[in-house]
Amino acid sequence: MTAAPLLQTPLTRLVGVRYPIVQTGMGWVAGPRLVSAAANAGALGILASATMTIDQLRSAIREVRARTDAPFGVNLRADAGDARDRVRLVVAEGVRVASFALAPSEALIGELKAAGVVVMPSVGARRHAEKVAAWGADAVVVQGGEGGGHTGDVATSVLLPQVVDAVDVPVVAAGGFHDGRGLVAALAYGAAGVAMGTRFLLTAESPVPDAVKARYLAATVKDVTLTSRVDGLPHRMLRTDLVTSLERSGRAAALLRALRHAAAFRRMSGQSWPALARDGRALKRAKHLTWPQALLAANTPMLLKSAMVDGDPDRGIMAAGQVAGVLTDVPTCEDLIERIMREAETTLKHLAAP
Repeated sequence: MTAAPLLQTPLTRLVGVRYPIVQTGMGWVAGPRLVSAAANAGALGILASATMTIDQLRSAIREVRARTDAPFGVNLRADAGDARDRVRLVVAEGVRVASFALAPSEALIGELKAAGVVVMPSVGARRHAEKVAAWGADAVVVQGGEGGGHTGDVATSVLLPQVVDAVDVPVVAAGGFHDGRGLVAALAYGAAGVAMGTRFLLTAESPVPDAVKARYLAATVKDVTLTSRVDGLPHRMLRTDLVTSLERSGRAAALLRALRHAAAFRRMSGQSWPALARDGRALKRAKHLTWPQALLAANTPMLLKSAMVDGDPDRGIMAAGQVAGVLTDVPTCEDLIERIMREAETTLKHLAAP
């Protein structure tokens, strides 16, 4: 299937994909199988690297390349102590796109652009989009409050046009998208495409265990909640007994839990305590956190792993956009993207009809 001319956008031309759809870099979820399936289906697949060592990231990039000839990207943590080493790996491996969950420094953007890598940070406010665009970012992903994981409180329909009007680079809309009608709506606002996380989490190629996918499919819109009690930052996820328990726990219990999770993550990642402390300081500065909030951030990777890798949703957390409450199936990436594009073209035809 080939997209209609109206669905060829500055995003498709910038990164060389067939369709203006981005599969986001979800920790523990966006591995080589999902990324390559999304890329082969015509979207831009983004490999999540935050929970990988550098050696694991190198292996994952090479596995994606073995599975697809299509362009793909890697999501990086700009605040990581080894961010520059990871940037150099991305350059050395010839990755087409580097995305960032936090705004990267002007120096990192410059280093990537000098090597011909497309830089596409994610932002949650107009001023952040203006900053990274001024530093040379090639595109920005704008996530509204409907999105899963760490998110803000401004709806996509309000935030997106603000950013489109403020910058002269392609803007990708995230937060609340799952079908062709949403894609057309985003394009009407001036976006160059849409980015989706939860929708790709619920695909056949997603590595999330079936029992966890079933919990997502059973959720209603009211089962998706926004809480700051997991790691000190607003985080959208499915409401579970564990989330309720975390919200009711006192500060001492929360900090003790975070220390245990930090120790577990250190063992798993092979990082030293000083390295973790450096990452904590960088996160504290980037997000303007208190030290207790920075410590709570250690909860997230391990609680996500419990659900997304170990298949135990009652002991972990399930990041989810609000669209989780309206999703009812687990298609292949190919079927999903073809369906979205058919819906988009049908919607455009209806809009043009007399």
